[in-house]
Amino acid sequence: MSTRVLLADDQADVRSGFRLVLDSQPDITVVGEAADGSTALELAQRLRPDVVLADVRMPGIDGLELTRLLTEAGLRVVVVTTFDLDEYVHGALRNGACGFLLKRLGPTLLVEGVRAAMAGDALISPQVTVRLLQAMTTAGRPAGPVRPEPGQVGAAAGSALKPLTTREVDIVRLVAQGLTNAQIGAELFISAGTAKTHIANIQAKLALPNRVAVAAWAWRTGLAEPLP
Repeated sequence: MSTRVLLADDQADVRSGFRLVLDSQPDITVVGEAADGSTALELAQRLRPDVVLADVRMPGIDGLELTRLLTEAGLRVVVVTTFDLDEYVHGALRNGACGFLLKRLGPTLLVEGVRAAMAGDALISPQVTVRLLQAMTTAGRPAGPVRPEPGQVGAAAGSALKPLTTREVDIVRLVAQGLTNAQIGAELFISAGTAKTHIANIQAKLALPNRVAVAAWAWRTGLAEPLP
């Protein structure tokens, strides 16, 4: 089955370019376009696409608020923008985006971002991944607990959080460095599929929606290793 994508961007030429790239893929189909956030919200509710690609700066509802509304409704959103600004990335991730891409990086990453979202994964433009996740830490953060105290991470239904295993802690640290499943597998001598399964278990234990949220949690709590 083809992945159904909705495009939300106020520039017609950008939407046309994205449609050309995505419709050329055998497993992806663009099912709608919106030039503003309000229209995007209405189309998403009506069409129920698999993935929404949303710009940040749009008339009406902006891309960050649109992301929050759509993820709360159970839809996957990848934010695609021109602007490499920390506040946009932080806002997108906090609002549940499963990816953050820069438009200038070209068609390959756009297609990978859609496929990653469908696979329950997440993709952030490589040059911003670790810098922005590391910036989410705060001075005086905890020394690095393996798990937060109950209530520190929002569990979907108030479910109790479970401690991570030693292997899961290792994987969380690699996720926080921006490594893919294949790279994590190579680092730990396991398959990419096994790495993906571990990450799914970690997400369930921490009540987090995707690997980006896992990475952000690792930086916030001090579990991630600071980069030189």
